[in-house]
Amino acid sequence: MLELRDLDLCYGDAQALYGVSLDVAEGEIVAIIGANGAGKSSLIRSIFGMERPRGSIRFRGREIAGSPPHVVCNLGIGQVAEGRQIFPNMTVRENLEMGAVVPRARSGAAAAMARAFALFPRLAERQRQLAGTLSGGEQQMLAIARCLMGEPRLVMLDEPSLGLAPLVVEDVFRVIRELNERHHLTILLVEQNVAQSLSLAHRGYVLENGRIVMSGSGAALLADDRVRRAYVGL
Repeated sequence: MLELRDLDLCYGDAQALYGVSLDVAEGEIVAIIGANGAGKSSLIRSIFGMERPRGSIRFRGREIAGSPPHVVCNLGIGQVAEGRQIFPNMTVRENLEMGAVVPRARSGAAAAMARAFALFPRLAERQRQLAGTLSGGEQQMLAIARCLMGEPRLVMLDEPSLGLAPLVVEDVFRVIRELNERHHLTILLVEQNVAQSLSLAHRGYVLENGRIVMSGSGAALLADDRVRRAYVGL
């Protein structure tokens, strides 16, 4: 579904990505793990068209490197940004409506709203509440639901557990699993919670200093002593 080949990204004289190549097959959960500053968010931003890397990014056979975000989104890639990035002074319903502005989603917006409320009943209860008054966990669920309003085929989640309490983190990972298993969405997960993300993922890549240094099944990476020492604290 998604193929990256020899991706380089520079910010002025500073290079953030070096020859990154990876694949995400339809129906997979693929985790990208790495320390702060490894280039994980730069990778997501490059795929979504927020940065202009060198190299190839193909989505369902179409070259999208350099395409602007609205084009990428309309092709079926959704992003849940780090820090949630909801609209705090708009209601929950208005935030969700903003997720359906892309042409591919407009005709199905009402049905998508119903699905979002079925998946996240708390959002249905609070649909007229200002989004900025929600708890951190509720805001993360809103960010995921808003992404789903665009009817994506591939969902990219950038640090979805950041700043959340442990019990809420469990809920977030449960939702990610449900989106994959019950709703058949392909997931690209960027996450510092390495143990949980690799436990959930079919496959994973380790990104260090802008380079892919390891890859394999989620279970194999989680069992690797190098990964456990560097990222799991064991």
